[in-house]
Amino acid sequence: MSEKIKYQRRRFLSTAAMTIATTQLGRFGSAIAQSSKTKPAVLSGTNTSFGSLRQIDAGVLNIGYAEVGPANGRPVILLHGWPYDIHSYVDVAPLLASAGYRVIIPYLRGYGMTRFLSSETFRNGQQSAIAVDIIALMDALKIERAILAGYDWGARTANIIAALWPERCKALVSVSGYLIGNPEANKTPLPPQAELEWWYQFYFATERGKLGYEKYRHDFNKLIWKLASPQWHFDDATFDRSAAAFNNPDHVQIVIHNYRWRLGLAEGESKYDEIEKRLAAAPAIAVPTITLEGDANGAPHPDASTYARKFSSKYAHRIVKGGVGHNLPQEAPREFTKAVVEVDGY
Repeated sequence: MSEKIKYQRRRFLSTAAMTIATTQLGRFGSAIAQSSKTKPAVLSGTNTSFGSLRQIDAGVLNIGYAEVGPANGRPVILLHGWPYDIHSYVDVAPLLASAGYRVIIPYLRGYGMTRFLSSETFRNGQQSAIAVDIIALMDALKIERAILAGYDWGARTANIIAALWPERCKALVSVSGYLIGNPEANKTPLPPQAELEWWYQFYFATERGKLGYEKYRHDFNKLIWKLASPQWHFDDATFDRSAAAFNNPDHVQIVIHNYRWRLGLAEGESKYDEIEKRLAAAPAIAVPTITLEGDANGAPHPDASTYARKFSSKYAHRIVKGGVGHNLPQEAPREFTKAVVEVDGY
């Protein structure tokens, strides 16, 4: 079979699979729309685990990750935030797998099974370091290009890769839009109500906050879940499943450094200086993008009107209704899945 015929056949099969997936997910969307007339469209808890997890050396880390779907499927990398873990995608992953995607869900540095290869490596939580981790993971898995999707720290990481390494990002799904940070800009005071929403950031800036997070991380993070998703009535089992990831020996150091670095209270590593310089210019994102926002997000987040211009390729914004909070993929997995499939067709 000639290479041209092989290519045409692969393209035909890919298009057919996309059509089937879109049709199936369109039915999911119709079901959600119908059910939301009588109850919130928060559909979660169908699945409880990923089964066996995998480990791979990538950059400075040995990364723990879940993989679901066919090995030759179109790759999708799903990135979690703080204080959450890979189980934010426990219902999204099988939906994407059934649509033919190869789904990779890594624990970020400081979470779950992910470990530093050397005890001497600085426990750095700055944004560029986490993005470089994901590029290293893609290299280790021999994934040249993937759809990237995430929320919170995961959305920021996906934003950075899409902005600085667009050749590695086929398309983007970003909850709360454009989240690339700038410590210098973060020094500008916000109005009092906005500052109040960032209370934990100021707590973490103190030694008392670091000790408090170390001692009470389970209860602290459960409080954040409740504040960030006030209408999500998760049970103890759902929280405890994710809370196990916070027992990582580097978790507290990574979290505290991340928030102190954002305020310019902690130094990063010089090897990331050039990347941070580029990010400080707030680069536009030139890959196809869908941004999502839950209608009941209780965490600090920008208004969509402030970031739409940052996406220079085909772009759409969706409000997910039904009392959906900050952890959108876990609270509204079908809507999140639909966005991934839709942006893949852009």
